[in-house]
Amino acid sequence: MGRDWKAWIKAALVRAVKTFAQTMSGVIVVGAAVSEIDWLRALSVSGVAFVASILTSLAGLPEVETKPPADE
Repeated sequence: MGRDWKAWIKAALVRAVKTFAQTMSGVIVVGAAVSEIDWLRALSVSGVAFVASILTSLAGLPEVETKPPADE
């Protein structure tokens, strides 16, 4: 049975968006004023993390992996 691409895309995007947000929060320094943040760098690093997450998902997403039918 083939991969459910719709479910895979949804799961991969959810993971990638979470990775983006986590990376962005890590790049923004606590205590820094909004005007002091290098937003271009923060978005760039977070964007790379987003792409890396999608590429990692190509290896497989356990929540959407197909299972062989059970023997009867």
